[in-house]
Amino acid sequence: MLDLKYRSILAMAIPLMASTFIQSIVLITDSSFLSRYDTIAFDAVGNGGLIYITLFMALVGVSDGAQILMARRLGENKEHRLARIFGTTIFTNLCISLVLFGIVMFIAPPLIKGYSHIEKIANGQIEYLNIRSFGFFFAMISLAINAYLMAIGRTSIVLLSAVFIAISNIGLDYVLIFGNSIFPTMGLKGAALASTLSDGVGMIFLIVAIAISKKQKRHRLFTELSYNYQSFKEVIRIGSPIILQGITALATWTVFFIWIEQMGEYELTISQTIRSMYFLAFVPIWGFGATTKTYVSQYLGKGDIKSVKTAILRIQLLSLLFLFIFFHGSILYPEKLIGLINPNEMYMEDSAEILRFVSGSVVIYSFGSVLFQTINGSGNTKFTLFIELISVAVYIISAFILIKIVEADIFWVWSVEYIYFICMGLFSVFYLKFFNWEKKQL
Repeated sequence: MLDLKYRSILAMAIPLMASTFIQSIVLITDSSFLSRYDTIAFDAVGNGGLIYITLFMALVGVSDGAQILMARRLGENKEHRLARIFGTTIFTNLCISLVLFGIVMFIAPPLIKGYSHIEKIANGQIEYLNIRSFGFFFAMISLAINAYLMAIGRTSIVLLSAVFIAISNIGLDYVLIFGNSIFPTMGLKGAALASTLSDGVGMIFLIVAIAISKKQKRHRLFTELSYNYQSFKEVIRIGSPIILQGITALATWTVFFIWIEQMGEYELTISQTIRSMYFLAFVPIWGFGATTKTYVSQYLGKGDIKSVKTAILRIQLLSLLFLFIFFHGSILYPEKLIGLINPNEMYMEDSAEILRFVSGSVVIYSFGSVLFQTINGSGNTKFTLFIELISVAVYIISAFILIKIVEADIFWVWSVEYIYFICMGLFSVFYLKFFNWEKKQL
């Protein structure tokens, strides 16, 4: 059972933050290499990557549902159920991966060509996705293992996996994008191949790490690995709203960038530069968000509501502190951060100005995210789906008005981030204050 000391919260959250930080460094490295290789490739991978991660959220949602369920069973002292939840998660992820792969290969290409105003960017997205989609099959196993590890609080292994992925991705990026005496210059395709192969490296590491883990042997994770229909229903009941949350949020952001591409190549390049650096802000937010789900689920399983509220407050304070550590450069020296992604002076001033402007929105998100994930951790994922749907509806309507009707400058277009995070935070506060979320049974 996890305790409420700040040190214990950090012991779980820091590896998750470090893992997200490493992933952010990988994204920054990808963007940095591609911006120096070709602007069209940089923009195409940015938009193509959003499509990939939108679909990827289906796997994340199932795994998040499994994490919440396994953490609750641990809190209830029902450890014997973990193996069948784990096995069911892998099987479910396999089925979803096959569907996602088919979507990328057969449905996505005509859609991309239909809405894109710049043919080269459209073709680049298709080339990128055709290679990147093989990563679904590595992720289906990695995410299931991560769900188990986060449920039991062993996040250090998740961190080590991220380190292996990052090292392999950065090395492969440099070799495959620019080429050398052994490998040809592959550009955009090289970036997709590097990311996919790195996912494979991470999966292999996790399988080996979990196979030799004493915890896994105690929980008989592999010896009693099986598919169980009851576990499937429980995982889908909890995870399906999270799937819809993630897909809705990322699909909305994808549409946002599609509309920006229709504004012009200059606006798209600026926005992709912001997006690449924006993920630094998500390092503490996502790390503490995952920590919140485990803490809330375990303590609700124990029936200790007072400890749940103490954990929420402490996690919020730590989230804000670490947000400043990771993202203070967006206010104090945004030009230097932008220069890491795209050193082209043509985009520097506007990109830095927008980055400084949107930094306030992530402060709001750091508080709201903990409350939002508290609802998820309690198992009330249907209501978080409702919050997500309302928030993205307001977001996308605002974006449409600014881009399509008002035809606002790209600076003001990015103000929609404030609208989204404020909506999410206010609805989360409302639910936690007026609804009986503490009594949710899983």
